Amino acid sequence: MNLAKEALELHKKLKGKIEIKSKHPVLTKEILSLLYTPGVAEVSREIAKHKEKVYEYTSKWNTVAIVTDGSRVLGLGNIGPEAALPVMEGKAILFKLFGQVDAFPLCLNTQKAEEIVEIIKNISPSFGGINLEDIDSPKCFEIVDRLNGSLDIPVYHDDQHGSGIVVAAGVINSLKVVGKKLSEARVVIAGAGSAGYGTAMMLHAIGIKNILAVDSKGIIHSGRNDLNKYKQKLASISNKGHLEGSLSNALDGADVLIGASGIAGLFKNEMIGKMSDDAIVFALTNPTPEIMPEDAKDAAIIATGRSDYPNQINNVLAFPAVMRGLLDVRAKMVNDEILIASTYALVDIVKDELRMDYVIPLPTDERILPAVSKAVRDAAIKTGVAQVKHK
Repeated sequence: MNLAKEALELHKKLKGKIEIKSKHPVLTKEILSLLYTPGVAEVSREIAKHKEKVYEYTSKWNTVAIVTDGSRVLGLGNIGPEAALPVMEGKAILFKLFGQVDAFPLCLNTQKAEEIVEIIKNISPSFGGINLEDIDSPKCFEIVDRLNGSLDIPVYHDDQHGSGIVVAAGVINSLKVVGKKLSEARVVIAGAGSAGYGTAMMLHAIGIKNILAVDSKGIIHSGRNDLNKYKQKLASISNKGHLEGSLSNALDGADVLIGASGIAGLFKNEMIGKMSDDAIVFALTNPTPEIMPEDAKDAAIIATGRSDYPNQINNVLAFPAVMRGLLDVRAKMVNDEILIASTYALVDIVKDELRMDYVIPLPTDERILPAVSKAVRDAAIKTGVAQVKHK
């Protein structure tokens, strides 16, 4: 199978993977008059008088914008908005398939944070939620900070929030399998971009106290003078021992190694050998991970982002169901309580089935959508960010 050739041929044949269809057959002139002019004018008048009724009379209640500037797409880097479009179309398919959410790609011809923020604010009346995707860091964090809570719809950053949820769930279950305590685990994260930052924040939020984050210049610590404000935040919640040095230095006695580096082949088995007994390794760079599972001989548990190996750590386990829950209660924002609830919902799905090659549900597990969306709804209601109760 020549995957690259077949993908090109299929996309060329389809000319795009998504389309818009009418929910109601348009078989008569009378129906057309109801769906469009003159009948639609009465609907517009009603919404003009009662703005919140837009959720009753339009698709806003179930519509999400997938927003990218094409600056950091998959492992391809800054390929621009046009080249990002097929990826965002694929994301829209996953939203529908796993969350029954209607999502639309919006690939922007700007890479300026201020302009992206303003565009999202201006398009927000059409959408029930925003999914930020494949925007380089630290710009993506600035956009999230500017938007989350300033709109009346949620802004979900999948590279940050989704990665954090799924990795944290996998770590919790992996530590259970090898019989180690969450509060005592030492975790090393290779990479401090969107996924690395989001993962570190989630692990800290669930109670892991001993975290070391490593970027291209070495271990992140508060004494470094080259840290942006987000890496400074990472330094504030990690590396309490003020360790300096390289990734190799960080790995001495570590229990968990998480690869969010974007660098294929970064990890070597001899590096894993420096870790503690029953080492847990998540090599998450796609399509080629930091180490292939067959090469990680000293790891007790190995996970990747690939579907052709056990323990696939993939954001599709989170974003469709999380967004489903956010839309169901018209959540105004995404908060830590929602993210933590989502994480433990994933954890609980396989709590009675755990083994070294099964620490996270499969993406096709039908239990994910009801469990995670309910956890999101409950957390949103409990924390006061839900605008309606789910029926």
